[in-house]
Amino acid sequence: MNVAESERLARALAARGLTQVDSPFDADVVVLNTCSVRQAAEEKALSKTGTLAALKRERPEAIVAVGGCMVGLDTLPTLKRRFPFVDQFFRPGFFTDLLAEVDARLAAAGDFGAGPSAPSPATDGPGPCRWLPVMNGCNRRCAYCIVPYRRGRESSRPLAEIVDEARVLVSEGARDITLLGQIVDRYGHDLEEPSDLAELLAVISEVPGIERVRFLTSHPKDLSDRIIDAMATLPKVCPHLNLPVQSGDDTVLRRMRRGYTVAQFEEVVAQARAAVPGLSLATDVIVGFSGETAEQFERTLQVLERVRFDVVHVAMYSPRPGTLAAATMPDDVPAEEKHARLRAVEELQQRIAAELNAQLMGATVQVLVDGRDEARSRWRGRTPTNKLVFFEHPDDWFGKLARVKITRTSPWSLQAEFVASDERQPVRAARA
Repeated sequence: MNVAESERLARALAARGLTQVDSPFDADVVVLNTCSVRQAAEEKALSKTGTLAALKRERPEAIVAVGGCMVGLDTLPTLKRRFPFVDQFFRPGFFTDLLAEVDARLAAAGDFGAGPSAPSPATDGPGPCRWLPVMNGCNRRCAYCIVPYRRGRESSRPLAEIVDEARVLVSEGARDITLLGQIVDRYGHDLEEPSDLAELLAVISEVPGIERVRFLTSHPKDLSDRIIDAMATLPKVCPHLNLPVQSGDDTVLRRMRRGYTVAQFEEVVAQARAAVPGLSLATDVIVGFSGETAEQFERTLQVLERVRFDVVHVAMYSPRPGTLAAATMPDDVPAEEKHARLRAVEELQQRIAAELNAQLMGATVQVLVDGRDEARSRWRGRTPTNKLVFFEHPDDWFGKLARVKITRTSPWSLQAEFVASDERQPVRAARA
């Protein structure tokens, strides 16, 4: 989400004639876009903000702006007192006032925006896989999560506005678009003319130049029949689903305020797999949440074994100030036990991922190339199911579709040999 919002702001600044430079000390506008999902990220952002004071002393005419999730209604007064040199604080995605100040400075003439150094040569430009935020905020209140308090309540962007931005991304080379929302399944219900994610997926699929459409993150309570049907019937919607389970124990899920049971979660998974053959699944797991016993953690391992996710993102619980859990629940699982549980999940998932990926040995799959591993002189890309694939070829394949044959597998990636160009083949012609 933050990457996409930073790109949108950079695009707006570039449209005003500003160019990117290597050092913030050479810039007329310096923007720090922050993340605060985890406390460590917010502390890092606070430290980085403090370093900008020296820049403001050296170049007082420069605009210094700080935005993103660190800037909330509850934190703004403290931030203003702590960092008086910051010209603009803005909430996630809301940089209208910043752009207005830039416009005013440009209108005042002078050398503002001319830039004291040459544009940075360090950027390669946008790749073929891009993020597209379709809504902001969240109406759910999971006990451990700070996002609703920083990003506010759900607010969907109008469908036409999203389509316009998708066209801009295509003009910059995008072919694989991921629609983003804290719970993206809830898109459109708050609009004056109600819509839903299924309709949005259909409309985005019709944008010329887009080859693949993805979405995240989903919630087991909000993944509707219409969304699953859209995945099953729209050729450009990739057969990949990110569906966080967080815990395999019903009591822990209740304390987390997730709103579903393990049985309900597995029922949704079964429904999605029945509708979308070859579906790949990613999930999130928190270990060591308040009160989690060894037996409850064991049930999480059992769920991972039964469902067999392709990817598991696992994190150790740490209280996030400002959340319900931090205010009302003890952080009573010892740190060494959290580490042990984290390792247990990682070891189990490594085995499962190795077994799942091994089934692709010898298969021919489609890859959209999004980069190059220069150290090993090979191209890097992903299948529609989000599998990471590497292959060698002397030609330039960046941003192109290729058919490759899997020659080696591991839990984390696939090695392949080039077969042919796949530019004229539909996405679903070679699934993996």
